[in-house]
Amino acid sequence: MVNTFKEVKAYRQMLISTIRKELRSRYKGSFLGFLWTFVNPVLQLTIYSIVFPLLLRNNQENYPMFLFVALLPWIYFTTSVQISTTSIVGNANLVKKIYFPRIILPLSVIGTNLMNYIFGLIIVFPALLITGVSLTWHVLWLPLVLLVETIFILSISLIFSALYVRFRDLEHIVSILVMVWFYLTPIVFPIDIFPAKVEEAMHYNPMVPIINSFRDVLLYGRAPEWSSLLYSAAVGIVLIIVGLITFKRCEKSFAEEL
Repeated sequence: MVNTFKEVKAYRQMLISTIRKELRSRYKGSFLGFLWTFVNPVLQLTIYSIVFPLLLRNNQENYPMFLFVALLPWIYFTTSVQISTTSIVGNANLVKKIYFPRIILPLSVIGTNLMNYIFGLIIVFPALLITGVSLTWHVLWLPLVLLVETIFILSISLIFSALYVRFRDLEHIVSILVMVWFYLTPIVFPIDIFPAKVEEAMHYNPMVPIINSFRDVLLYGRAPEWSSLLYSAAVGIVLIIVGLITFKRCEKSFAEEL
């Protein structure tokens, strides 16, 4: 693990350059260009805000913001995991031609989507204020919550990106997994609509404390529930160790498998 960190540090300029390149090229040639960073989540917000209150007969106060502060970190999670899964295979020519720490590839995907989330806050903060939400000093916990989510995203991304080189069906499995995961996480509904036993079981989903923490610091103006957030952080750290071990073992045969 220490060697991996040293390698990433040594190749940090490559990581930064890759993220910059991805940010510039993601919407290159499109009419709206960089504005798609804001348009995509706003369109999803609009659809969910109209459809789900009708389907669920949801009377959640300030539902658009209840949804929005959870939707953006969820997009960060799903986009990072899905793109990271194919990041090694998608850069096969680069992997086979030159040496660099292969972990740079999933890291660059996560870094790019992290920047997109941060840009999305340009909409979130004004929207909260416009809808009457008072931001408190607890918003300062936001970087910590984001760090916990990023650790969890990295752990999943390392495992999936390494395994996908050998098991190409994993891409389809991940798509299904993400879809199911969405409905096991209180993005479009409050978790307390479920019976007590179901609600208790859902808290074992590491994304539940993370999403709840985003709502706590942004929407409700309070500190995260530390014990729950610590659980998500612990799961992320354990999985990151598993992910690093898996990635390093698979990395040796990347060129052959590709």
